[in-house]
Amino acid sequence: MIGAATGITVGAIVAPLAAPAVLGIVGFGAAGPVAGTVAAGIQAGIGNVVAGSLFAGAQSVAMGGALPAIGYIIAGGVTGAAGAVAGWF
Repeated sequence: MIGAATGITVGAIVAPLAAPAVLGIVGFGAAGPVAGTVAAGIQAGIGNVVAGSLFAGAQSVAMGGALPAIGYIIAGGVTGAAGAVAGWF
């Protein structure tokens, strides 16, 4: 149980710091998707990007916007689960 609580806390703290770096690795840049990257391929596949979509949110964070609440929830859930599993060992 302590591992899960620790994981959730770490995820909530690390998520806003790591998100821009991870998005940059995938190809979301400060001026938009970088040509030839995964992000550019996704945008080419979906066509017009709808405001409020996951893609639009990722691009917003990459351009310096705040991480949406769902980002904290996902990060906390993933790291909490990892902490719970690690606690078993």
